Amino acid sequence: METEGVFSFDTVGEARAAYERIGPAARTVVRETAKAMEFDREEYESRVTGDVVETARDALFASLLEVSVGTDDEFEAWRESHDYEVTVAGSDAVDHVVWHAAPFAEEAAAATFQNEREAAVGTLRRQAFGRLYRDRL
Repeated sequence: METEGVFSFDTVGEARAAYERIGPAARTVVRETAKAMEFDREEYESRVTGDVVETARDALFASLLEVSVGTDDEFEAWRESHDYEVTVAGSDAVDHVVWHAAPFAEEAAAATFQNEREAAVGTLRRQAFGRLYRDRL
């Protein structure tokens, strides 16, 4: 089993604080992206809204979530040692699982995969954000 990512939270307060801390980074990413796209001042002001920056913050937060990646057996062993409600997306007929747990909610999100680890990790992070964090942040 391997772990990758930055954010893992024991409390919803820790998650909220991290979400707040990355707000300025999200604004910078949006501003620099708009600059690279050669937006003039008028276009920037009309297209870069608060919703755009919030979406960037959500995506940045999700992309930094710590995930565990392992075999189906490793995932099942983890599940047996944690009394969490787990939502699993994907097929039972594959060999690998990626998951993210939110101890403060006693919940986890997981996605199964066979060969496309990077895609599964990205998908799981977005799903975990939506299921475990969006309403709490």
